[in-house]
Amino acid sequence: MQAEQVTDPVAYHGEGPVWSARWGGLRWVDMLAGDVLSLADDGTVGRRHVSEIVAAIRPRRGGGAVLGVERGFALEDADGTLTHLPRVWDDEGIRMNEGGCDPDGRFYCGSMAYDQEPGAASLYRLDPDGSTHTVLEGVTVSNGLEWSPDGSRAYYNDTATSSVAVFDYDPERGLHGRRTFAEIPEGGWPDGLTVDADGGVWTALADRGQVWHFTADGRHDEVIDLPVGMATACTFGGADLDQLFITTSRENLPPDADPLAGSLFRADVGVRGLPVREFGG
Repeated sequence: MQAEQVTDPVAYHGEGPVWSARWGGLRWVDMLAGDVLSLADDGTVGRRHVSEIVAAIRPRRGGGAVLGVERGFALEDADGTLTHLPRVWDDEGIRMNEGGCDPDGRFYCGSMAYDQEPGAASLYRLDPDGSTHTVLEGVTVSNGLEWSPDGSRAYYNDTATSSVAVFDYDPERGLHGRRTFAEIPEGGWPDGLTVDADGGVWTALADRGQVWHFTADGRHDEVIDLPVGMATACTFGGADLDQLFITTSRENLPPDADPLAGSLFRADVGVRGLPVREFGG
């Protein structure tokens, strides 16, 4: 299956695409530039600088957005006012990297060391009341996180493990019962992921220009090819949530290398996604 190019190379390190009707469509981040990008109906791309690093973004139920920034969280009001919450940690060698919301309106964002030191990172949770919690430690590169259609399971990528993990989930215990859902052979690097309405898991692979599909029982059965070397994340969007949008990166590339890297791509994969889960705060 081939993906089609939607934009020019507009991002240095594109990540975290999210479709929300509240926003009128798609937003994603140019992570290391600290910018939030948006796709207009005519195909033009808007850009808003929000922080030194912006790792992930999700809509708030009351309007605006919640964001993962370099060492913590920020809240955007419906009028665009941005408030940075207190830092979650002070170590300048570690930054936020990717996140998502659970079925109960809590926002998770995981970290990574800039030098990718093994086990140096964690997964954090921001609750609607503004409190923060560490929910997983000993992570290397915290990446994709999304829940099953019924909300009873959560899929998660720590890229260094070359596998997709699955947790059980309930509101009281949160994430528990971690186990391997699917392996990526030959040391592949699973990055951002999303879940479709049938329970299938789609994960971008940062070591190649591909997105892999796994059925709800963990069987790998489809590949989307992109004409770039690094796919970073994916989400369902469009009026019917039937288009898979895919972000890419040109991080660490020479100026003339991989000329389409940093573009946004789209694929018609024959299945619909789930509406984005929103932050309750």
